[in-house]
Amino acid sequence: MFKVALGQMEVIPGRPDLNTAAMLSMTEEARAIHAQMVIFPEMAIPGYFLGDMWEQEAFLRDCEEYGRAVIRASADLCIIFGNVATDWDKVGDDGRVRKYNACFIAQNGQLRGSENFPYPFRLKTLLPNYREFDDTRHFYSLRKLAVELGTSIENLIQPVHLTLNGIAMKLGCLLCEDGWSDDYAVKPISVLQAQGGVDLYINISSSPFTLGKNNKRNRVFSKEAKDAGVPLLYVNNTGIQNNGKTLYTFDGSSTLYNSRGEIVAACPPFTATLAGFDIDIKAGAGNLPPVAITEPSDIETIYQSLHYGISHFLSSIGMKRVVIGISGGIDSAVAAALYTKVVGPDNVLLVNMPSRYNSQTTKDLAAKLAENLGTLYTVMPIQDVVDYTVDQIGRTPITDLAANTSRHLSVSSFVKENIQARDRSSRVLAGIAAAFGGGFTCNANKSELTVGYSTLYGDQAGFLAALADLWKHQIYALAAFINEHVYPQPVIPQETITIVPSAELSAEQSVDAGQGDPIIYPYHDFLFHSFMERWNKATPEDILSWYQEGVLEAKIGCRPGLVQSLFASPAAFIADLERWWNLYNGMAVAKRIQAPPVLAVSRRAYGFDHREAQNGVYYTARYQTLKKQLLAKGG
Repeated sequence: MFKVALGQMEVIPGRPDLNTAAMLSMTEEARAIHAQMVIFPEMAIPGYFLGDMWEQEAFLRDCEEYGRAVIRASADLCIIFGNVATDWDKVGDDGRVRKYNACFIAQNGQLRGSENFPYPFRLKTLLPNYREFDDTRHFYSLRKLAVELGTSIENLIQPVHLTLNGIAMKLGCLLCEDGWSDDYAVKPISVLQAQGGVDLYINISSSPFTLGKNNKRNRVFSKEAKDAGVPLLYVNNTGIQNNGKTLYTFDGSSTLYNSRGEIVAACPPFTATLAGFDIDIKAGAGNLPPVAITEPSDIETIYQSLHYGISHFLSSIGMKRVVIGISGGIDSAVAAALYTKVVGPDNVLLVNMPSRYNSQTTKDLAAKLAENLGTLYTVMPIQDVVDYTVDQIGRTPITDLAANTSRHLSVSSFVKENIQARDRSSRVLAGIAAAFGGGFTCNANKSELTVGYSTLYGDQAGFLAALADLWKHQIYALAAFINEHVYPQPVIPQETITIVPSAELSAEQSVDAGQGDPIIYPYHDFLFHSFMERWNKATPEDILSWYQEGVLEAKIGCRPGLVQSLFASPAAFIADLERWWNLYNGMAVAKRIQAPPVLAVSRRAYGFDHREAQNGVYYTARYQTLKKQLLAKGG
């Protein structure tokens, strides 16, 4: 029997000084509860998502030195932690000094594991290179090292031997992806088992929160522990990290699985904590009773992640006050309720900026929202300035100096709509935010971001797009959750939830007349989802094929029968499909590239998680054939 402490710490990216201080403090806590081992997450010292900060040798030397401080602290217990390991005598594939994503096992002031391995630490075997991960850009993998040394990878995947509380044991040290090996040719746990097995698997991770990910991890890791007949400890960090375009939350959710694959201990999500457990290794941690893990609903988990991400992001950039443009619509109302809960009503200024097209209905709803939340509130009409801008553009001559001629520009109704949106954000909100001593938010949702249904430098501006990884139906679900569970009484007016969503930028977008956005959210949310969130992304060829086979709703997940009710003919369906596909691959790409950072919650968020180039629109040859067939039959 020995006591292990899980150091579910908040990792601050790029701050090895602060992270090491937190680790040393937790190590003292572990001593206080008489733990013999304390385990910290992957890359606990430097952080994980650092961009090309990994190319700074001075930073690498700092990480080494702070790592030595942690090693020195292992005088009377074993400390397992993640850090970058640097081999100054070798180079990586980029010609820079070689770096490894490594797991260090320190005991009595010394590193363990060098007797059966080229280094006194263990290396990450499987380097993820998909979604937000870019490990092969910076780190040298165990697989590459095996090739370089002319040996098999099986010879390098070795356990770490140590004695703990008088018990000799073999540790299988895994780093994050090493436990998600189904799609890899090399499976580290299988290799270790084939070599005689280990007494305890330890997986140190830096795994971002993704909706539904913990359920999958519990299935995967439970099976691994059960198949091996060995307990498995998973230690993940909390906090936020980003790669410049996408902001990720880390929920921790560190877990202990016994040798039967049962969960016998778990740390609370989104909470930095040190949790100690007595483990009977010989009994496969069977001394601990199984615990029931009650997973919150998807929408509750989304709320937790958004609140946590917003709070930590504001703290990290030193922002304490927030300005939010509110229209009376659902997106800005949800944003206002979220930020108010994070920073308090005294630090939130809600701004309603009506033009002649804003109804009294939505103006009243904006005021009601501010009253319910108890925030600061102002109304700043924009019509006079918009009229002045339109007039100025129309009456100011454009001169061709070479031909000595001049002409005047005509301002179309579409241009007038964009002028309103830009006036609200680039002029009013930006100016008010500066005067208020804060920043202004971007309230765009994922449906709008997908097809560019927003104005560049207008409603797509802001310091953070906190809702931009949520489809419109998730925004509505979040509004209902906030009203029911977050505040003592409903704060988002019910009519805000029930009125037709509309930009109110022209007479053709009157909410009182039931005229709203061109996006039919109950269908298009799911169509757009298939474009960018499916693991194998859908294209018009797939959509048209599923439409022809009568399985489209089942494939994309929308309500059965919806497509037929919306589109009277194949021609109408195809026109709609091509309209949105052209926008998704056209101007919307340029807008997304310039969008604020997105707070990620889904399996694929815009930004670095969804890498795209401005390649233009493409339709496959089979799509063209299917289109001709459908139009010929019933166009």
